[in-house]
Amino acid sequence: MLGRINHVALAVPDLEAAVATYRDTLGVKVSEPKDLPKEGVTTVFVEFAGETAHVELLHPLGENSPIARFLEQNPHGGMHHVCYEVDDVIVARDRLKGEGMRVLGDGEPRIGAHGKPILFLHPKDFHGTLIELQQA
Repeated sequence: MLGRINHVALAVPDLEAAVATYRDTLGVKVSEPKDLPKEGVTTVFVEFAGETAHVELLHPLGENSPIARFLEQNPHGGMHHVCYEVDDVIVARDRLKGEGMRVLGDGEPRIGAHGKPILFLHPKDFHGTLIELQQA
């Protein structure tokens, strides 16, 4: 059911410092910051030569951001979620719900940072890891 890993998302308390570390210290390409007001985040994607998976740097956008809440509990930042690609996010959702897995929010896909439908799965159902499913 799962395809490749699309990205691993890291919540960061200082986006400019995180971008500088990846770009200047590690020498990799980073995207321009993109604000996603509906998600309450600013996101930057880190690209690695020869890799299709990315690292996503997440920073709070507004006080009600889920990333702000995450950083309250993890002030130095840390891994926020892993995103896997699926052929059809609705089919994947229905199969997982049939297995007793919980979909966060209203259960309906929304459009993510890559412009594709996404869903999030409850971390308690996946051994403490928040899972994002993104339609390929």
